[in-house]
Amino acid sequence: MQSLSLPTFAQMLGALELECQSFNLSLDTRRVSNPGSILKRRELSDEPAGFEVFRQIFSTEIAPQLSASNGGRYWGFVTGGANPVATYADWLVTLYNQNVSKGGDSVASDVERQAIEWLVSLFELPAGFEGVMTTGATAANVLGAMAARQYAGSRQGIDVAKAGYKDLDCTVFSATPHASMVKALGLAGLGQDTWVKVACQSDTEAMDTQELALKLRQCTSPGKVVIASAATVTGTDFDDLVTVAQLCREHQAWLHVDGAFGIFERLLTGAAGRTQGIELADSITLDCHKWLNVPYDCGVFLTRHPQTLCATCNVDAPYLANDEQARPFMSLGIENSRRFRALPVWATLLAYGKQGIKAQIQRNTAQASALANWIAASSEYELLKPCNLNVVLFSASASNKHDTQSLLAKLNEAGQVFMTPGVWQGRAAIRCAFSNWRTEQADVELAISELARLAK
Repeated sequence: MQSLSLPTFAQMLGALELECQSFNLSLDTRRVSNPGSILKRRELSDEPAGFEVFRQIFSTEIAPQLSASNGGRYWGFVTGGANPVATYADWLVTLYNQNVSKGGDSVASDVERQAIEWLVSLFELPAGFEGVMTTGATAANVLGAMAARQYAGSRQGIDVAKAGYKDLDCTVFSATPHASMVKALGLAGLGQDTWVKVACQSDTEAMDTQELALKLRQCTSPGKVVIASAATVTGTDFDDLVTVAQLCREHQAWLHVDGAFGIFERLLTGAAGRTQGIELADSITLDCHKWLNVPYDCGVFLTRHPQTLCATCNVDAPYLANDEQARPFMSLGIENSRRFRALPVWATLLAYGKQGIKAQIQRNTAQASALANWIAASSEYELLKPCNLNVVLFSASASNKHDTQSLLAKLNEAGQVFMTPGVWQGRAAIRCAFSNWRTEQADVELAISELARLAK
């Protein structure tokens, strides 16, 4: 059997430099998405192929078929690009390969704690919030559901983490939960289909707080949980978090707020803006790989009750013991082994500062407004909802020769921009979300040109 010839660091750095240059130079011209991509079938070889074979196959067969989601015209979901400082920091994460489960052997845990403190400061939240960095908003929402479940159990004399939830009586209320939140409720054993639907305010996805008050009064469960939204995924609507928080306190309900990207609105209008009241939540989800523009994967779970989170996640084992006084991150999250994903966040906050991050959000919201204004003035398209933040929601008008779904398919097939489908008030919609630091006004103008071309 052949021995594997390992590349030197010089060879790897040289190859990485060429790959980075090639990719960055291609971002303005390569297809934004590759819906027809095909991976050549290969059998696993008995003999080592080596680094150069991998490099050649990746560069010629895989890289050309990857999306340009890191570029300025990928507007599906809410996908931020990896900013240069965060990209460099992420390379360092891989190089140093720290396991941030328990502290005591390196400074990595302290970096994560400081990054969380900085995020709390960035969003003007009370200093009592603590938390953990997760693989994304879905994992953060799972922690939210699990911590809420633990709280509901404590009100009934049940330690759910240790005894299970077979005797738990808990009711969950929400108006427009994100799909990841529904998934989280299922993973936490609370049920994807058992949460109680609260009506929305007219023509919005925001919660009707009067109906919430009525449902909470009528609820006989000793454990109550309310899932609120700081920017719903389609309409970017914000629940009235001040009123929701007051109702939760009155009925002793746990309040979890999904603010994956909506919490960044706080940088535009401050603590008295549309996120007012989020500081009263028991727990919050946010996503750094969205508007903070750090690489995948990086979500954050914050809570005012770290002791409840620790009771949910902690497990002892002799080989895990050390003398660290702070709560270890493995006792605050799902994973025991954890990547040093805090470093790109820490580096971004340090390098760009609050004003730099705010300026990027302002650029994206201005770009969204520019596209929305063009659509509103067009006879071929219909703006389904005023653009209040970074999401443009529109459809083909009656005079357009394409229906909305086929229009989106043709738009993405052309490869100049990428958008995703949505549904608004029962109508098929196209959803375009701006959150990438690379996006320029020229990209918006290119999208307008594409839309105009398709309409003709």
